Parts: sequence; C-alpha cells; structure tokens
Amino acid sequence: MLLHDAIEEFKRYLTITNKSQETICSYSSDLSSFESFMENKYNGPAYLDEIQPMDIEDYLFYLKNKNLQASTRSRNLYTLRSFWNFSYKNKLCNSNVTVAIEPIKVQRKERTYLSSDEVSELIDAIEHPLIKLVVQTLFYTGMRISECLNLKLDNVDLDNNIIHIINGKGSKDRDIPISKRLAPLLKEYLLNERPDVNSDYFFATRKTGRLSAPYVNRVLDDTAKGLGWKKHVSAHILRHSFASSLIKHGVNLVYVQKLLGHSNLKVTSIYTHANMEDLNNSVNLL
Repeated sequence: MLLHDAIEEFKRYLTITNKSQETICSYSSDLSSFESFMENKYNGPAYLDEIQPMDIEDYLFYLKNKNLQASTRSRNLYTLRSFWNFSYKNKLCNSNVTVAIEPIKVQRKERTYLSSDEVSELIDAIEHPLIKLVVQTLFYTGMRISECLNLKLDNVDLDNNIIHIINGKGSKDRDIPISKRLAPLLKEYLLNERPDVNSDYFFATRKTGRLSAPYVNRVLDDTAKGLGWKKHVSAHILRHSFASSLIKHGVNLVYVQKLLGHSNLKVTSIYTHANMEDLNNSVNLL
C-alpha cells in the first residue's frame, strides 16, 4: 500500500473515533511532512512496506538539522508510532518499524506560572473590562482558553455555581464549580454589562458577538510588558497558575486533575513546583 493511502486511512480513523480537530490537524501535519521527506528521499511515491527503521531515523535526523526542539521531534515520533500501530493492527503493513526506534530524550523544564499576587497585579493592569473578566475566569477555573471563549450562556449555571464544559479537549465533558470570588463577577457581568447582541456566547462583544483567543493573548502580553515583566504571559500560563496555586495550598492532586480535565495524573504532576523557600522550610522540619 502507498504511504499516502495509508495516511488517508489513518486520518479517517481519527475522525471516526472522534479525535479533536486539533489532534487531527497535528497528526496530519506531521505525517504530511514525513511523506514529503520520503518522496524526496526516493524521488517518488513511497510504499508503506518498503519503509525501514533507517528511514525513520533519517527523518528524525532531518528534523534535528532544522533546529527543531527535542519536544517537537519527540511529538513527531509519537505521531509516527501511532500511525504504524494503526497500520500494523489493521494489516496495512507487515511490520511496525517504529518499534526499533529509540525514544527521544526531552528535558523537562519548569513550567512558567504566576503567583497569586502577580495575577492580581496583572488583572488590575488590564484596561479592557471583558478581557479582565475572562482572565479572572481563567485563573479561578483553570479552563483552557478555547473552553472559556466557547462557553455558551446555557453552560454557565449561576444558580448552582457550576460551569459545564461541553466537548472539551479529547471530546470530554466536565463540570467546574464556580468559586465564591468569581460568582459575583459573572453575575454582575450577565445582569448589567453583557451587551444586548444576537449571540449565545457567554463572553460576547458588541461587534462580533464573541472574543478570539489571539486577541486575549495579545492583551495579556501587552499588559505584562507594560508592567515591565520579562516572563511571557498567555492564557495558558493562567491555567498553569491555577493548578500550581491549588497544589501549593495543599489541594489533592487528584482533585486538580479532575478540575483541569486531565486523563492522566502524570500530566497534572508537572504543576508541582518547589521554590527555594519551600525547600528551605522542608529541610528545617527535621
């Protein structure tokens, strides 16, 4: 079978199994790059059963020569493993050539996050009222920016103080309690500040009926620079800050996992930070 045809079968499988559009686009991009590499290497269409482990290694070396980070190369290898697992399982090829490939070592970096004081300073400095509220919502709920901006009016239950995330990452639904600090802000917005527009998005603008993620991130970045901060600030950093703050205050990691919508506790554990003060207090307990 041609590599191209097998890739199309795999993409069809991703769609049938309800993988998110983000996942499908990421896998498609990685596999398209690999297909182009193979066609250039052999000056023509590549056949799935003709591809050897050496070809995979050559491709990974090619990515390294493009100065791509180890995390990006590791993701590409993960995509190829998923593709070959599918192909071998469905008898599209005679062997899984990715089994012989060594994993790419990725250095784990400490995640950037903001302290509660820094979040307060950031919020105070934001001049755009609606984005100020979105930032408060992100910090007090830990939602992804896409989840936040896709909220519909029916998803926010202010009577029972629950936000319903519908079709979040991985096509999963979850509920997030609305904190006592956030609830009155959302109620005030809904009763007195939300524009009267023909839009069912909770966070609505008068002009377009909704906010865009790039706009929110641009305001965040501009505000951080205006404060003289050197660290990059984005909506995703607020999600890190939410999780890190909860863990720092002793919240069980499993509860944080549920709030973030992680399927794996190992992913949640990246938010466990320890600064020198924490370490100093720990050794002085002895």
